[in-house]
Amino acid sequence: MAYALVLITQAGLVALLGVLALRMVALSRSEPLAAASYQDASATAQYRWSGSQKAPVSTLDRTELFTQLHILAGLQERDCRVQGLNLAEAPELVRCYAAAWLYGAACSLCDKSVRHSESLIELVTYIANRKTGLAQSTASQAIQSIAASSMTLACFRGGLEGAEFWSRHHYVSPEQSLYQAITANAFI
Repeated sequence: MAYALVLITQAGLVALLGVLALRMVALSRSEPLAAASYQDASATAQYRWSGSQKAPVSTLDRTELFTQLHILAGLQERDCRVQGLNLAEAPELVRCYAAAWLYGAACSLCDKSVRHSESLIELVTYIANRKTGLAQSTASQAIQSIAASSMTLACFRGGLEGAEFWSRHHYVSPEQSLYQAITANAFI
């Protein structure tokens, strides 16, 4: 009887391991930047800026940045919700401001060689889509035209300052939060 129980437990564990492996493969294929071609990880420090805006991001750096941005975006989305601003239901322009704030945060957290690259914009638009429901194409347009609007530029600057503060203190001060940047620069 005990032998059968051990055998069933082992079979269950093997099945769970198989499900985990399938889920990991599915997640790795669904990532927006997984299909992009990157140079060897040993050459990461030797990236050179070519004439295009496509700067490669190493897998380790991209994963770390994705994790940090996802956490920061989640914290700011929750802060907005607690204060009465549901980003998922907000007007598209407000969600564009949130994307600009998140892009500023990404620029603050990433390596200088990756700032303002297509890879970074794709990463930010993916997270903005997940957190606010803003279409990735709309978020990309908002990010690429940050300088066209003083309100969007102010949100971008708020994201820069907020992420810098967050990286040192592990929280975002209310003056540099996403909610403050949106409410100070938009009529809601």
